[in-house]
Amino acid sequence: MRRILQALRREGVLGINQRNSRYTLRWNPRRLYPLVDDKLKTKELCQAAGIPTPRLLAVAREHFELRGLRARLDGEERFVLKPSRGAMGNGILIVRGRRGDGFIRSGGKSLTTQDLLYHAAGIISGMYALGGQPDSAMVEELLEVHPTLVEITQDGVPDVRVIVYRGIPVMAMVRLPTLASGGRANLHQGAVGVGVDLVSGLATHAVCYNRPIRRHPDSRVPLLGRPFPDFERVVRIALRAADQVGLGYVGADVVVDARYGPVILELNARPGLAVQLANRAGLRPRLTAVDDTWRPDRPFEERITLAREIASSGKLA
Repeated sequence: MRRILQALRREGVLGINQRNSRYTLRWNPRRLYPLVDDKLKTKELCQAAGIPTPRLLAVAREHFELRGLRARLDGEERFVLKPSRGAMGNGILIVRGRRGDGFIRSGGKSLTTQDLLYHAAGIISGMYALGGQPDSAMVEELLEVHPTLVEITQDGVPDVRVIVYRGIPVMAMVRLPTLASGGRANLHQGAVGVGVDLVSGLATHAVCYNRPIRRHPDSRVPLLGRPFPDFERVVRIALRAADQVGLGYVGADVVVDARYGPVILELNARPGLAVQLANRAGLRPRLTAVDDTWRPDRPFEERITLAREIASSGKLA
């Protein structure tokens, strides 16, 4: 075990204790956490700054509002019901169509209206919220998979997680839904993580359940070497969104929609560390390079350039 830990340190792998003590606790003021822990607040901030987000269809903050939620969804066939303060994909319910008086979930399963409202009631009661506190049930339009990603996506919509540190994008991965993940783009539920080079936008490595893979586990389509659509815009939108919340260490999740292009899905003040596995690279050298070159007045375009230089060499050219 000691040898393994030493090898990880040599490779610059960031552990959870270091992430917490050196980065999230130091650079993420607690007073700003509600801006990202509450997806509704994140959406409002991004919309005010002109950053695209999925269209909000309905919100229910109290149980008595569930009747209105039902009426609001009468004309909708495809949507996502989720907790505003949820984490790790828990509580997300994807509706892909109508079946009689009910709905069709991901995987083709039927869902009655009462089932839908019961799930929403659980969200409001805090069943999926951080800390179990009362929550809001929010309904967004269902985004559409970009055509170039259809063959490596199963029953869901992939997203791109971009780690932004002190205003500099440092690492990114695409998260691909699988049958095992139930259409959710969450690695701990069985989604695929694909490391993406910040310079070229090409897939470099891939993991599923923390094990290296070369093909999507469901479609068996090769993953490595693929270009990802609108990747430069993805990184720029992620950086713009991170700038809005004022956190120094943040994960920005971006979906490349078939109609709208890149849109911000959510932000995370405690982004997981699996992005290192997906990239087969440690975060610490890149974070250190940002610290060594950081200055408060660096223009946006210069920060994008610096991100590419750090990703390609780990230090300034």
